[in-house]
Amino acid sequence: MNAIYEDCIKACQQSLIDCQNCLTVMAGKESANECPYCCVLCIDACLSCLKFMVADSSFAKQYCKLCAEVCEWCATQCDEHKNKHCKICAESCRRCMEECKKIAMA
Repeated sequence: MNAIYEDCIKACQQSLIDCQNCLTVMAGKESANECPYCCVLCIDACLSCLKFMVADSSFAKQYCKLCAEVCEWCATQCDEHKNKHCKICAESCRRCMEECKKIAMA
């Protein structure tokens, strides 16, 4: 694994965990926006991004760019809710977005 991905990998892992928690709590509940659907897609985006970074793939930058976009969308959706788990998810997604953008632009 390439050391330049270390912070981004940690951010993706945390985002994946916090999205999974948000999804678990929100499952079956009414939502005025795309939460928890965004969490499902964010989990997949983070997991794919992680796999490509760990493999030191030449496609990692592209996956990081996409992951940043999905995380930004998820953060926006979850941040509209007042629930603690949604706020934690939004914060985690923003951090992941920032780290992924760093890799995508490197």
